[in-house]
Amino acid sequence: MRDQSAAGTLSRAGDLFQLLRDGKARTRAELASTTGLARSTVASRIDALISSGFVGAAGEAASSGGRPPSRFAFNPSARIAMAVDVGAMHVVVALTDLNGTVLSEERGDLEVAAGPDVVLDWVIDSGSRQIRQIGRPASSLTGIGIGLPGPVEHSTGRPVNPPIMPGWDGFDVPARVQSTFDVPVLVDNDVNIMALGEQATFWPGDDNLLFVKVATGIGAGIISSSRLQRGAVGTAGDLGHVRVPRGEGVVCRCGNIGCLEALASGPAIAKSLSEIGLPTAGREDLLEHVRHGRIQAIQALRQAGRDVGDVLATCVNLLNPSVIVIGGSLSHLGEHLMAGVREVVYHRSLPLATSSLRIAPSMAGDQAGVLGASRMVIEHVLSPANIEAAVAPNGEN
Repeated sequence: MRDQSAAGTLSRAGDLFQLLRDGKARTRAELASTTGLARSTVASRIDALISSGFVGAAGEAASSGGRPPSRFAFNPSARIAMAVDVGAMHVVVALTDLNGTVLSEERGDLEVAAGPDVVLDWVIDSGSRQIRQIGRPASSLTGIGIGLPGPVEHSTGRPVNPPIMPGWDGFDVPARVQSTFDVPVLVDNDVNIMALGEQATFWPGDDNLLFVKVATGIGAGIISSSRLQRGAVGTAGDLGHVRVPRGEGVVCRCGNIGCLEALASGPAIAKSLSEIGLPTAGREDLLEHVRHGRIQAIQALRQAGRDVGDVLATCVNLLNPSVIVIGGSLSHLGEHLMAGVREVVYHRSLPLATSSLRIAPSMAGDQAGVLGASRMVIEHVLSPANIEAAVAPNGEN
């Protein structure tokens, strides 16, 4: 007997399409059997999806007599997404297919402090150039995702009092980009974007993940019960301004005393090493010190890891993630930072919360931002409602 409730929830092309997003090829008869819909209804929905390009032919099934039935599957090359990762000192623009596979990428050494007009002009130029280079028409672009290194009001795409982004406060980022590309433009904090990219690409089975970026600033992207948690006004995960035990008397750029960022961020470590006679201008100098086994640099990284671990131990008890991923520029400096994090988290967190907890370095590395920005766009444009809107002219509603 057919499940009428299932048939009701899958009666639209946009809903039916969700079954095909796993990439598995199916026949019309198999889809009708799975959904409980009439074959004629399935056929009309599949025809609409094929006309839109989101679904394509995928060979033939074995015949039980007569003409073999055709199989159909999701076509990830139907459209392209633009993914933008804006960091404090860099901008990356990439194009991906609808599976999140990177088709092209361009990186620029551009400071976010140059302002929104300079940065977004470069983004628009790079994106336009790459679309031409891969031989796709501009109409194939389905959406743009942008990660920014500061608080963002996700519903509007406007930065909110970003501390390292002069000129960006309240700037209408989507409107500026849409003046060239007439597609949805989604904007979020960079660490939220990284969390999405890391989880979707490397930890798809972990619905409770904490991605921690340790770089110029320190922040976390929180995925709980498979959903990204932004909080009431988008500031969830701002770990950099949590007070740590070792911070007594240390003034943070936010004006408070003892913030994690003031002790464990890249600039803070560089400053502390320079003050003890080991000149360190930035990440490359720090990497060089570690490569040469300079004990002061190794100890500073280990201590930074302990400071981060102090904050994360509370997060583990509160959120109970199954995995903590450490990313950002400092995560590439060997195991010293990771060792400090693990030392404190496993010591300070409740035993039950850490019984199956994994703490791992980012596997996405420098691509975490663009992978996550792409994922944000893909989930938006492939939602049931947006697929339905896209295919409506090609078939019944």
